Amino acid sequence: MFYSSENELKSNQSAISNFYDNTLTKSYLNTPYGQLFYAYAIPKNPHIAIVISSGRIEGLEKYKELLWELYNNNYAVFIIDHQGQGRSYRHLKNKHKGYVKRFEDYAADLHLFNKEVVDNYWQGKKVLVSHSMGGAIAFDYLAHFEHTFSGTFLSAPMLDIYTKGTPKPLAKLVASTATLLGFQYSYALGQTDYTPDEFAINTLTSSPIRYELFRKAYKQEPKLQLGGVTYGWLHTTFAFISSVNKLTVNIPLYIASAQNDEIVDNSAQYKLANRHENTILESFADAKHELFFERDEIRQPLLKSLYQFCESVTI
Repeated sequence: MFYSSENELKSNQSAISNFYDNTLTKSYLNTPYGQLFYAYAIPKNPHIAIVISSGRIEGLEKYKELLWELYNNNYAVFIIDHQGQGRSYRHLKNKHKGYVKRFEDYAADLHLFNKEVVDNYWQGKKVLVSHSMGGAIAFDYLAHFEHTFSGTFLSAPMLDIYTKGTPKPLAKLVASTATLLGFQYSYALGQTDYTPDEFAINTLTSSPIRYELFRKAYKQEPKLQLGGVTYGWLHTTFAFISSVNKLTVNIPLYIASAQNDEIVDNSAQYKLANRHENTILESFADAKHELFFERDEIRQPLLKSLYQFCESVTI
């Protein structure tokens, strides 16, 4: 297998950009509410398709390296920018505000993308790969819609979130009350427009080069920027989190847990693994939240596990 490395990442930027510009097919999927941006690429001899459900504040541009890497390993790749993210439509006048009317709307979009795009261009075996909020969306989708995925790989899935200094019951009460009083479009306390942290204090990755490239892409293309969450987003997300224990997925699951995660609550991942049959949970030591963008000594074992999982569920 080919693994992209930090040492060669800057010198490989021209190859990655060429892949993005000339190999990836990029387009928009129409929905009743707005357009969803997506892309796909199918190599000459693909054996499996990987469909990516990315996380909050993420979009296609952030996944260039991973898509290029997967493609070079003969995987067909499909990815969508969720509503309110990346180049897809956003609900509010202030495009930085993270908002969704119902958390279930994300899964409905993923279903439409799978039906209208993925299944139109790919009829072979496929695995659903996701990160963070995208993992919550993937789990919700698999539990509610008919599909033909052979398995799902969940990187640091958002099955519960940290509320930092605020007790969770109080955070839930504040979000529901604010929404009830008509403040669903207002930033939750402490949330602001897009503000990039310095690498030294970031909670996302310990890879300087991958963090630098992520922030550089968002600086060069302000349309990709997304700020904090609204009370409405928090309220519907807490409702989804409360429903997780009632949901069942009938295909193999692989949960990649980041040991030093400060974004999602890992205990929810262990609860899901303990109650769900045919599940592998692997914790990656010293890893921050964004496993696909971590330094090589974390990221390469993660990708090795991804490839092994894909092969095991598509025999």
